[in-house]
Amino acid sequence: MDTVRYVTAERVAHLTLDRPDALNALTPDQREHVIRLLGEASADPGIGAVVITGTGRGFCAGADLRGSGSTADGTPGASAERVPGDVARTIRLGAQRLVAAVLDCEKPVIAAVNGTAAGLGVHLALACDLVLAAESARFIEVFVRRGLVPDGGGAYLLPRLVGPHRAKELMFFGDALSAPEAERLGLVNRVVPDAELPKTARDWAARLAAGPTRALALTKQLVNASLDTDRASAFAAEAAAQEINMTTRDAQEGVRAFVERRSPDFQGR
Repeated sequence: MDTVRYVTAERVAHLTLDRPDALNALTPDQREHVIRLLGEASADPGIGAVVITGTGRGFCAGADLRGSGSTADGTPGASAERVPGDVARTIRLGAQRLVAAVLDCEKPVIAAVNGTAAGLGVHLALACDLVLAAESARFIEVFVRRGLVPDGGGAYLLPRLVGPHRAKELMFFGDALSAPEAERLGLVNRVVPDAELPKTARDWAARLAAGPTRALALTKQLVNASLDTDRASAFAAEAAAQEINMTTRDAQEGVRAFVERRSPDFQGR
């Protein structure tokens, strides 16, 4: 698909939204393509990290609203005929699947937010494991401006990152949040000059891709589940993850390298 570019190099998958004239707003077809690409990267042993970014002035302006009678997620609007259950089904099979594809990807996913992230675009970024932002980037919980409830897991993601009061402020008012303010609130790992964003994303991804892939996948799984479980379950999951990971080549290589006082040679297996 021409509007979603996918390039792999040196164990890193680079996924670029390429509709700059629409601030990279996602059509349903684009969304499904991104979900498929994330699934392929997750399963590919030759991939160690994923970078998601956009072209032009926008990272992702959410779902494409240019189709008539659509809501922020492409759900049939008031002018389109629908039956009870259509909206919930569309959200569940659309925006929520996209965010879940990022959260469930077995490789670390970096968001390189190059410009405006609005609506579903914000949640796409926040679902990533690490978030880099250009100084010009903005984050906008735009749903309230359209009289809509946030979708794409926003009410799940935001409180876990900034707490319920800040999450409500962002969602109730829908004000644009600058990159430095997003960093201060903990939504962004690092803000860099616009010109340095691609290089910083490449450098971070290269470090991750050179790491122990399965250990990173299990760590991601543990952290993502940690806020939804009790201590006993979290401790049990941690012990199970350690048991699984110690069967990998990389874990065994890491221990040998420590004993031999040398740098480990991880192979992602």
